[in-house]
This record gives sequence, C-alpha cells and structure tokens, in this order.
Amino acid sequence: MLSKITWFFCVGLILYTSFVFHPQWKCEGNEATISFDVTGYYWYLPSVFIYKDLKHQSFADSIRNKYHNASEFPGFQSGNGNYVLKYSAGMACMYLPFFTVAHIFATLSHYPPDGFSPPYQLGIQIGGILIALLGLWYFRKLLGLFYNDKVVAIVLFVLVFGSNYLNFAALGTGMSHSWLFTIYVFLLLNTYYFYQKPSYKYAVRIGLLIGLATLARPTEIISLIIPLLWGLENFSLAGIKQKFAFLRINIKKIALAIICAFAVISIQLIYWKYVSGHWLVYSYGEQGFSWLRPHIKQYPFNYRSGWLTYTPMLIFAFIGIIPFLQKGKNKVAVLTFFLLNFYIVSAWDIWWYGGRAMIQSYVILMFPIAALVDVALRIRPLKWLIAPFFLLFAYFNLWVIYEEHLKGGLYDPYIMTKKYFWAVAGRFHILEEKKKLMDTDELFEGTPKNMKLLSFNNFENDTGTWCKLPPINGKRSVCINNEHPYSPASSVRGSLLANADWLRAEAMFYCPQKEWNVWIMPQFVVRFMYKGEKLKENCIRVDRFLDNGLTKDLYIDAEIPKQPFDSVMVFLGRGSEESQLPVLMDDLKIWSFNK
Repeated sequence: MLSKITWFFCVGLILYTSFVFHPQWKCEGNEATISFDVTGYYWYLPSVFIYKDLKHQSFADSIRNKYHNASEFPGFQSGNGNYVLKYSAGMACMYLPFFTVAHIFATLSHYPPDGFSPPYQLGIQIGGILIALLGLWYFRKLLGLFYNDKVVAIVLFVLVFGSNYLNFAALGTGMSHSWLFTIYVFLLLNTYYFYQKPSYKYAVRIGLLIGLATLARPTEIISLIIPLLWGLENFSLAGIKQKFAFLRINIKKIALAIICAFAVISIQLIYWKYVSGHWLVYSYGEQGFSWLRPHIKQYPFNYRSGWLTYTPMLIFAFIGIIPFLQKGKNKVAVLTFFLLNFYIVSAWDIWWYGGRAMIQSYVILMFPIAALVDVALRIRPLKWLIAPFFLLFAYFNLWVIYEEHLKGGLYDPYIMTKKYFWAVAGRFHILEEKKKLMDTDELFEGTPKNMKLLSFNNFENDTGTWCKLPPINGKRSVCINNEHPYSPASSVRGSLLANADWLRAEAMFYCPQKEWNVWIMPQFVVRFMYKGEKLKENCIRVDRFLDNGLTKDLYIDAEIPKQPFDSVMVFLGRGSEESQLPVLMDDLKIWSFNK
C-alpha cells in the first residue's frame, strides 16, 4: 500500500514537472521535445510517412530552417549519394503510435501536417510520459517480487525524486532513456516468469524486448546477459552445470527468442541496405570507443557532466553491492550487467555527454540500493545514517533539474569548473561575479591592493574593427562580428607585472542582441605569452552578463603565473564561426594589483 501511495506521488511530480514547470512541447528550437538527438531518432517517421523520401532527404533543409530543431542534418551522405541517418530506428518504432495520432490530428486541424508542428511535439511528449508511468508501475511490481512494500516505496522515491530519471521521464521525454528503462522493466519481469514457468509466450517477449532495446541503442545488446545469466548466484561449477541444463532443456524456446530478437534488429539492417547498399554501416563517423582506456574516472566524477557528481544518489548502488552480495537474488546477472554496462558507457569517447546513458540501467542498479535499504530498515543506526543523505541527494537532484531548465539558471554541466560547482551547488541565488567561474577557475574575491593602471585603450584611433552600431563612448568602439572576428590585442610587458600578484582586464561592453548559445558566445581573453607561445589563458563569455541593448562594465582577473612570461595580451574574440551577433567593446583598461 505504501509503495502504491509513493507511486502516485511520483506520478504527480512527473506530471507537474512536464506540464506545469517546463512544458517542453510548447518550446521551440533546441528546447523543443523533438530537437537535437530526438530529431535524429524521430527523422525516420516523417521521411517515410509524410515525405516518402528516405534516401534523398530533399525536405530536410526546409524543416531545419523552419523549426531550428537540429544544428545539422542528423546523418551523413553515403558513397552512393543517398543520406544515412545517424541513429538507429528503434525509437522511431516506439514513437510510431503517438506520431500516427498526432499526424491525424494535424491533418484535421489548422496545424501544418509536416511532422514537426505542435501536435507532433505534444504527441511525443505525451507518449514518453505514458511509457514512463507504465514502466514505473511495473517497476514497482518487479521490486515487489523480491522486497517488502516499504523497501519498494523508498526505492521508488530514490529513483524519481533522487535521480536524473525524473528529468528524462518528465522533460526529455523524447530521449531514449526512460523508454529503455520501461523495456528493461518488462525484460526482467518476463525473464522472472520464464524461469518460474518456461513457455514460448515469455520467450517471444524476451526476444522482442532485447531486439527493440538493441534497435533503439545498439549497445543495449548486452541486455541478453539478464535472461542468459538469470538464476545464477555465483560462478560455481554446480551452478554453471545447472544453468546449461536449463538452457539445453529449453533450447527451442531460446532459439525462438533469438529469432524474434533478430527479426526486430533486422529492421536496421534492411534500412542500411536500402539507403547505402551495405548491410552494416557505422553511422557515428569519428565518434567511437576507447576500449583499452575507458574513462572510468572522468565519466562518473568529472565536474563536466559527471554521472555521480550530478546524480550522487547512485553512489548507494555501489555501496549496496555489499548487502546485495549477501542476500540478493540473481547476483551474477545483476552485477555482470552493472559492471559491463558501466564499462561500455565509460569507454565512449564523448564521455561528457553525462549520466543520462546510465538511466535505463537503473532498473538493475536499484536492486543493490534495495538491498541496502532492506538492511538499513532492520538496523536502526544505519537507517538514521543513510536517511539524511537520501533527502540531501533528492534535494540536490531537484535543484539540478530546476536550474537546468531555468533560462539563465545556475546549472550548466557542459561549461562547469570545480570552483563554480561548489560556489553554486544547491543555491538559488549567487553574486553575479561567481558566474565567471563557469569559464575560469580564478576569481579574486578580496579587496585589491596597490592597483596600478598599466594600459588604457579607447579605440578612438582604430579604423579596422568598427561597425555601423553607435559607439559606446566617443567616436569609435571595437566591434566583433562576422567580418571582424577579433578585436585588436592590447599588450603590456611582463616586466610591468614583476611585483604584482594579479592582473585585471576591464572594459565596457554592449550587445544589441544577447547570444544564448554558450558554445559560441564572444570571449574576453587574457593571455600570458612567453617567446611567442601561449603560456596561460583566462577568459569569460561576456554574453553571460549582458542583456539585449545593455551596456555594462565587466572585468576578468588572472593570477600572475609563477613561470616566466614576457607579455600579456587582452582581446575580445568570437567564440565560434557560428556566432552571428555583434558585440561592442570600449575603454579597455589593464591593471595590476596585489592581494
């Protein structure tokens, strides 16, 4: 009963987050439900059912220009001239019922039936939520097969309130992770029932579920570990012999499961053959795995999207291995999957894509947590030791989700430093100066002493980097734009800083329109040089601190390096060639000071 009440609270939080806090289906561009990776997953459906153009993608540019849902086409041109989609077709297969309803509605309404208008965004949003709630309900039933109701209730709280599962069940509903979570729930349930009473019905379901998981995300082929090793508690000779005996007796059912899995996976093979002429295509280009050097430390602990850094609740999955080894069930299947999945995720070279890749495996990772909870409920001191951390980590998780989706919020894992993390973690308001720590790990917070003005440039004599915008002061201001990507560099001799501890570069800035894409924001740079080579560089992205039509005085501090240097250059530069918005700079001053 308690677990059912907890389930309803979890449902309430998911629905509130999705439809009240941040109704993503109403958003546009890269905040829309169908954007970025989801665009790639989804692209099969409009290609096949609306534009009937799976090979040539002649509609692609018009859609991208209209909705701005992807920075580039989600695929590449193959050797035969046809276009191959980057992502596999599994998610498109799961989206299909919701796409169909949305397309019928769009056709009968005033919305464009183009595959990307609001009905389609809402359709995928609702579809993702329904799948998540379904998976959560049956996850409760799955845990109830092994643990009592109170343990199940606490684990549901841990999952939804305390992990990034909430973010993708309620907000990133088009992403694959909560959908795959539900697939894993059904895979474990059907595996459990198959081992209780082997039948062709469960074998078919297991095969289809493994096939669909693999079709959605190829690395999920490891899901076959679960039915293969289910029931093993150790690698003893007797246990292995018993396992082989069970498999041999049910060989026909297992063969049927394999056929069903291959039938689903063959959808991708047929697609590749149809568009490229090859049965197998590696569609991720230069992205790949470092199998011999997995990012075991960076992936979970780095301040740039580290899995456990931003989802610390899952630390208890590692702690829970100890009681799980003592009293858990299906130890070999659970722990083998746990470790192999973590290895694969850590081996992916783009390790900073964050903890979302672990979400589907939470179905398995919650078993060690449940074992820990089960022990803690029976040992009072342990319960009171763990409970505050559960609450603290749940608060932190909700804070992360709130700040991530708040425009201009404090949380930005892709541009994160250690100092900024500890300056803002769990807080809702900070001094604006602290935001500089998102770009640099140096920020002087005391009172400067012995400040000396080393250089001043009002750019009145500059004739090369100005534009038609009115200057901030005087007759001219530096203007960086497509034509002028960098301002002239103001330089001071290193000898002038011989007795100083810090350098401060200060200037006035103006932008007619703020750039919100962090990756391409203009950067105010301080660069220490030695014999023509860069020794050290600090920068801040000025648009973090500007608003449309705002003129503002900004400065950046840099600690004087201990190594020899002969000059310091200060300039303003475009963050990327994609940057289109101009920024003005004027009255550049360079100071030295002591702490």
